[in-house]
Amino acid sequence: MKKPKVYNIQAFWDSEAKVWVATSEEVSGLATEADTLENLNEKLREMIPELFILNGMIEKDYQGLI
Repeated sequence: MKKPKVYNIQAFWDSEAKVWVATSEEVSGLATEADTLENLNEKLREMIPELFILNGMIEKDYQGLI
């Protein structure tokens, strides 16, 4: 069985803007923010697969887990 690839996502609290910010050097184009960690997690669950497709990392019709 093939071992899944792990991607590092950095999340931090921006106290000046009062939002959680997420970025990644491994997922090109990932930069987003949200008012709570829960909302940030929801955004990342949508954005990461979309970015994988846009970056040619997976096919548009990919059916596996991400």
